Amino acid sequence: MIVEPNGTIGILGGGQLGRMLATAAAELGLKTHILCPDEEAPAYDAASAHTVAGYLDEHALAAFAKAVDVVTYEFENVPVEAVEFLTNCGVAVRPGAKALENAQDRLVEKEFANSIGADTAAFHAVDDLASLKAGLDRIGGPAILKTRRLGYDGKGQTRITAEDRDLSASYDKAIEFAWKEVGAAPSILEGFVPFACEISIIGARGADADFKMYDPAENVHKGGILKTSSVPANVSRATVDKARKVTRDMLEALDYVGVIGVEFFVLENGDVIVNEYAPRVHNSGHWTQDGCVVSQFEQHIRAVAGWPLGDPARHSNAVMENLIGDEANQWRLLASEPQCAVHLYGKREARPGRKMGHATRITPKS
Repeated sequence: MIVEPNGTIGILGGGQLGRMLATAAAELGLKTHILCPDEEAPAYDAASAHTVAGYLDEHALAAFAKAVDVVTYEFENVPVEAVEFLTNCGVAVRPGAKALENAQDRLVEKEFANSIGADTAAFHAVDDLASLKAGLDRIGGPAILKTRRLGYDGKGQTRITAEDRDLSASYDKAIEFAWKEVGAAPSILEGFVPFACEISIIGARGADADFKMYDPAENVHKGGILKTSSVPANVSRATVDKARKVTRDMLEALDYVGVIGVEFFVLENGDVIVNEYAPRVHNSGHWTQDGCVVSQFEQHIRAVAGWPLGDPARHSNAVMENLIGDEANQWRLLASEPQCAVHLYGKREARPGRKMGHATRITPKS
């Protein structure tokens, strides 16, 4: 199925990713219709139409399905039931429910990565204090306890160190504290990975099974939130090839259509370990808006609309910096910088830890 110009792409979710997808679609002569429960979602400003409704509102979903030619989603916590309902209404959803379902559960995600031959950190399912202690006995410390669902940008996780291991009373208290920190919810314990750096691959698979991949970005986090993504990444060609192979294997195994973001830890020997994947356009791919002819957002729209994928080649080096909280107030200064592109998301309120925009500085390609 191909969406012709003037056709409509439905987008579940109205955040900044939906906003940038809507903008990219408009440049291709396509319309977008956003469905989101937020009355002030920033994506509405760039869309042709929007519906304010919950993701499980079947009446709204049925009307939405009739108003669009194909559906995609801009974040991974859209209920799988919504995707299944839309599919049953006869509208294609790209990527499909399998990619979404795997990404929503960190344990399932790790098991999926291992099933295609990709390496991950050691992990252990945690359902209570007893299984948490058993996991620590098996994996050792330090380790990170993460909720299986929902957490993002450093939320829903806590670190457990090995410092109190010989002091059983203190160690038990540390374990109990960690369990409370994740809300005593089903979780996954992950072993600490002594990585040299983190990179991400932004890959795409078209409806015709064509593949395209962007150059990897090297990522730096601050307070659990991505701060910068730099291209080119300071890694070897062998490392890039390993990460790209894993990404392609994921896309094939999921029968994926659209753009995916896969985060990797790079070890000192150049091997890669999958951290997580996102079944959508990704924060670490924002640099493509200014460093490539075809951005990740246009690439995703092309894929879900059934168009040929674009050339992902990079024409410039780039450093993308997230503007978090009141950092976006520096927009005048940033706008005056040469070779600096400013992207603000139109959010009404700046809060600590909230992504309000990003700036990308480009330099000649090396």
